[in-house]
Order: sequence, then structure tokens, then C-alpha cells
Amino acid sequence: MSVSLKGLAAALLLGGSAMAMAANDGQMRVNQVLQADPQYRETWQHVVKKEERLPEWVMNLSGKSEQQMNAVEEDGDKYLVGPLCELEASCLNQRLIVVFSFDKDEAYAMLVEVPAGLPADKSPTRHADYRFLGNPNEGMQELLMEQLKKDPNWY
Repeated sequence: MSVSLKGLAAALLLGGSAMAMAANDGQMRVNQVLQADPQYRETWQHVVKKEERLPEWVMNLSGKSEQQMNAVEEDGDKYLVGPLCELEASCLNQRLIVVFSFDKDEAYAMLVEVPAGLPADKSPTRHADYRFLGNPNEGMQELLMEQLKKDPNWY
């Protein structure tokens, strides 16, 4: 089954409101959202303006994003979520998981940093620092963590 057929099948299974969700699902990468719509930019700027010592690629969502954003649901609300790294090569050591609400009024993120040079036999999960942006509630923090766990290189 092709990716678009899987998306359509999932939308049909989820019901009518999921059809609108599927229209946006996977068509954009995190590093494209700020250019796609001024409302995304405004919402993101509101999130990062209060934060201190964030890397420029996080402030501008200008890193590498190999995966398209996906539609997810949390507590009855719909969101677009996707990963971002400064460079593809540095993704294991530093990555950002970004979430935008479908109405573009809310944004949250989790910056994950793992010490460089961590031996391959050491679990990145146990050595990572997690920094939440946008003051996400517990449910949103869990959603962000679940997105990270979907990475096959994260254990």
C-alpha cells in the first residue's frame, strides 16, 4: 500500500473530521512551517521569545527535517507534529520535536540533548536532557516523548 493510500485508509477509519486532518497530514516539514504561514511564525515567536539560550536553528526552525509532519490528536484536539535537527549528522545528539495546533494558535516543543561522544552501548534515553518549550501540560509532554520514542535509533 502506498503512503497516500495508507493516509486515506487511516482517514476513512477515523471518520469525517479526520478527512480534513489528512489533507494537512505529512505535506510539510518542520523547517518549512514558518515560511508557509505568518500565523505559524507569530505563534512560534511567542513560544521562543521568553526562552533563554536557545540555538538559532531552534529559534528559526531552520535545521534539517527529514520527516514530514504528521497529524496527531491529544485530549480531543488536533495537532501537527514533527522532528527537527540542526544538521542530519547531529540528530542523535540534539533534536527538537515540534507541535503546532491545527488552528495555529498553540505551539510546543521538546529540545533533546545527548552528550556528544556517548558510547554506542549507552542508552541515549538515560543520558538525555529534555527541555520543554511553550509550557506544555502533562498530556502534551507525553505526546512529545511518544514522538521521540518512534525513532528507531532512540532506546
